[in-house]
Amino acid sequence: MRLMRRVVCGSAVIALVLGAGAWGGQALQQAAPAPLAPATLPATQALLDGYVRDNKMPGIVAALGVGEAPTLFASAGRIADDAGAAPAGPDSLWRVYSMTKPITAMAAMMLIDDGKIRLDQPVSDFIPGFAHMTVLTDPQHSLASRPARHPVTIRNLLTHTAGLGYNIVTKGPLLAEYNRLGINPAAIDARLERPARAARPKTLQAFAARVATLPLVAEPGTRWSYSIGLDVMGAVIEKASGMPFDAFVQTRIFDPLRMNSSYWTVPRSEVGRLATNYIYTREAMAALGRPVDPAKVPAKARLPLDAAAQSVWLSPPSFPYGGAGLVMSARDYDRFLHALQDYGTLDGVRVLKPETAHLMMSNLLPRGVTFGGVGAATGGPGAGPKMGFGAGGSVYLEDVPGGGARGTYGWGGAAGTIAFVDPARHLRGVVMVNYFPAERWGLRGAVGPALFADAARLTRAQ
Repeated sequence: MRLMRRVVCGSAVIALVLGAGAWGGQALQQAAPAPLAPATLPATQALLDGYVRDNKMPGIVAALGVGEAPTLFASAGRIADDAGAAPAGPDSLWRVYSMTKPITAMAAMMLIDDGKIRLDQPVSDFIPGFAHMTVLTDPQHSLASRPARHPVTIRNLLTHTAGLGYNIVTKGPLLAEYNRLGINPAAIDARLERPARAARPKTLQAFAARVATLPLVAEPGTRWSYSIGLDVMGAVIEKASGMPFDAFVQTRIFDPLRMNSSYWTVPRSEVGRLATNYIYTREAMAALGRPVDPAKVPAKARLPLDAAAQSVWLSPPSFPYGGAGLVMSARDYDRFLHALQDYGTLDGVRVLKPETAHLMMSNLLPRGVTFGGVGAATGGPGAGPKMGFGAGGSVYLEDVPGGGARGTYGWGGAAGTIAFVDPARHLRGVVMVNYFPAERWGLRGAVGPALFADAARLTRAQ
């Protein structure tokens, strides 16, 4: 099975990191593997052990849930290359980046349950600037635009069909405007955060209002284009709920689902659980156009990009980023997926009506719009199953032999994380790891078959 893939931080981010002097010719550090866990997930455990044994990553964790049985975890290695780093495990903390998007989407669906927003309601009802959007007429060469013919709706924000851009994929003059105006709702490391924060709006509402001053890359509702839509959705949630976006997520999702290791800002007391995020050096140098000498730069050479002790996530963000802002544990993300698997309920606590959970994981694309995955140049898949797009994540429109059933929903993160839920077969899976570029080792193409092989064995045993 090919799991849902997410656009990874592309060459622009890598260039910024290397341009800031991250490459200093440091020798490759070796990660000491943690003791092996019992082989409850033999295929997955063998895969993870191999990655760490071959020094492709310091550490990695996977979670697999089958029905209502206790979640099973597999892990290998440690959360950093440092000699004293803790073993990777179910409660280690990882930057999930775009796996934040489905959580923001669930928050939006809760407000649909509450009758405070409607799926096809104009965003301008909450962010007035969206009432007068324009659409680029020559995106590659100018900011010339015409008035939009259709309003941007809640559906559009949730499905990346609003015509909004993203500084990791947008090109041309609009990208320059995004950068100039600080439309960069994400954190990489403390060094890059300083100039980013200087340009970025100071509040979520100011961010959304500033986004509304810029032209769109496409007419709303006509094209899937990866975007900051879920970040703007955070501002809508704030307005519609009458409470700060992060407070809404905490009180309506994290607290009732007992997700106790999910953070917009990692407390200093928890830094010992926080993984270090790495960057692989050959790809980073190639992105800068620098010659790569294989004798001097081993294929597995990596550098700490955001070390836990100095992590940018130890300080509050400019505002909570609904598209890429969370640090979470595998245990917590599994609980979120378990609630989706059971259509809105976990441990007797209901957070969504069943019909709303179904809606969230159904194909919500506007008529005539298709989703074919994200581009290979940004870490996306090649050929795969026919897919649609739900609220904040992709949805399988057909069964995959040996993989997910029709209706499997999920997404991934820029630093390699993966999550899916297959409600039809009562399965869910999470993989946590942190490095750029996410597709350095083809993890996403290998971990799906391993997880589903273990799930099939467990199902037969029941």
